[in-house]
Amino acid sequence: MKKKTKKTVLVGMSGGVDSTMAAFLLKEEGFNVIGATMKIWDGRFKMEGQLKSGCYGPGEEEEIRSAKEAARKIGVRHIVVDLKKEYGETVLDNYIETYLKGKTPNPCVRCNQKIKFGLLLEKAKQSGIDFDYFATGHYVQTSFNPARGRFVLKKSADRIKDQSYFLYRLSQEQLSKLIFPLGSYTKDKIKALARKIGLGELADKHESQDFSECKDKAVFFEDKDVRPGNIIGKDGKILGKHDGIVNFTVGQRKGLDISNNDGALYVIKINAKKNEMIVGTKDDLYCKSLIAEDLNWVAIDNLQEPKKLTGKIRLHQSEQACIVTPQQDGSASVEFETPVMSITPGQSIVFYDSDVVVGGGTISKTI
Repeated sequence: MKKKTKKTVLVGMSGGVDSTMAAFLLKEEGFNVIGATMKIWDGRFKMEGQLKSGCYGPGEEEEIRSAKEAARKIGVRHIVVDLKKEYGETVLDNYIETYLKGKTPNPCVRCNQKIKFGLLLEKAKQSGIDFDYFATGHYVQTSFNPARGRFVLKKSADRIKDQSYFLYRLSQEQLSKLIFPLGSYTKDKIKALARKIGLGELADKHESQDFSECKDKAVFFEDKDVRPGNIIGKDGKILGKHDGIVNFTVGQRKGLDISNNDGALYVIKINAKKNEMIVGTKDDLYCKSLIAEDLNWVAIDNLQEPKKLTGKIRLHQSEQACIVTPQQDGSASVEFETPVMSITPGQSIVFYDSDVVVGGGTISKTI
């Protein structure tokens, strides 16, 4: 009788406790595990001085060393995949372009879809690495719905750490080859297990989900035509000057440097064509309706009729009940039951049915 060959799983390893424990758990299950770390820092921007923890920045070499050492400690092979060019063209260029259009990008969502769960796998295979599955340390779960014949993306057992918001753009093909070992665990249990197997330094390591190591995003626009412009009140009056629309987002108060007798002012809209920012009070930030485009449906083939779901417009904001209605141009209108604060064009809205990710899209405008 022919001996069954062990399945091989490629695990995205960042050097942190989550990805390391994902690799460890899969090895314990009997998989042949290969750790893979992306190399994305290209030195394109000058990041100097006091930096924070983040995915993109000069601290990458230390993270790669940490991932290599973690892989050694748990006894798995480790590779580094150079994706500097692809990351620059796919994530960084889009990040810059979106801000210049007066919108707020979500680079993590784009990176997950196109780089981490896309080009990383392609490049690994091109280099001769053969594997059956890909896994990460994301706190999220998957299953297969035989009635619909679709793979389903679900929230993590740890609702505080749930990261399904960042993964709504994954395709059925991608989901069919993915494993998320941490989906049924809480973060506390993963840290406790890490300490138990002698990886206490990883359990205590500071973590960050920031996109960039640089505290000031202005470094990304130093060679761009970023000009000062007017700050406009709702009545059309000029209240002051801004130093560039790329430095602001809807809901922002910091940096406006203008006063108002009615209370604090916030950015409520950005007009890139006129290089203007419209400001108003906190009450003006609340809105009930939006349009979402570039939609990706996960639990269903497509949205054919209005559907009552819950929507989340940022990772750490609670979901709100809404009606999602398909439009003829492929977009969808979203009507919330109660007003939602700081709906931001360029950001993602993700739709849920209980713990299942139905789909999501990019907010194009408020109504």
